[in-house]
Amino acid sequence: MPDSSDVTACDGEREPDPSDSLRTFGAVVQALREHAGLSRAEFGARVRFSKHTVESVELGRRMPDESFVERAEEALGDTGALRKAARHLTRGEAGLAAWFRRWARLEKVAVSLCTYECRLVPGLLQSEGYARAVFEGTIPVVTDEGLETLLAVRMERRRMLYERPTVPFSFIVEEHVFRRRFGDAEQMRDMLDQVLERSRLRNVRLQVVPLDSELHACLDGPVQLLETPEGRRLAYSEGQQNGRLIADVKEVSLLQQRYDTLRSQALTPKDSRGLLERLRGEL
Repeated sequence: MPDSSDVTACDGEREPDPSDSLRTFGAVVQALREHAGLSRAEFGARVRFSKHTVESVELGRRMPDESFVERAEEALGDTGALRKAARHLTRGEAGLAAWFRRWARLEKVAVSLCTYECRLVPGLLQSEGYARAVFEGTIPVVTDEGLETLLAVRMERRRMLYERPTVPFSFIVEEHVFRRRFGDAEQMRDMLDQVLERSRLRNVRLQVVPLDSELHACLDGPVQLLETPEGRRLAYSEGQQNGRLIADVKEVSLLQQRYDTLRSQALTPKDSRGLLERLRGEL
């Protein structure tokens, strides 16, 4: 029979945003359980939690209690693997897409960061009004509370540009991104003002790819590149409901070559600022 620590009859402690570590831990529990030939109900009886709790843990939807870890360890061979893995469990980072979390952590320690965007203003350059409009347009629609969480995380992430003044940030953005309307003229001017303000920072380099430019090296889509403190280069690409961290040396090298080529094809930082100032003046 489940004891008083079993609270999943109503699954009241389900994680609102499961982390990668929770999903990985759950997959290990499931693999060990299946290797032992136990159903969820049988395993639940051994660890004195319901099969619903077992399912929630295995799917990464619940942070396992210490008692769950201890009993699961004993029931599945007492190898110490689950105890050690449990030390590294973290809850999901609210406000960040699951596929972006690892890259966001790498950004915080990177010694350089390069971003090419053809869809929207890069997150690190967004004004609050622009970011709010982006989140308000997401599908499925987020709750008011969820929207405020997303917005708070985005605004916090922007601070990197100021808090890490010795880290070079390079941005290459298509001109049409800055022309796309998202609100009234005042909101558009505020967005351009904030982009111009950030591009004045000595560690920020912004280049715009003008509308009348020819086909270029990064037509496969947006990409980000960074260098770690250890000198390792990584890349990140994102699409609909997914993102991919790229560590393969040859693939990262290819993406870096494309980015470097696009640098020579885009406007200079000075001319890019001039273009954005003209766009602002047209509003």
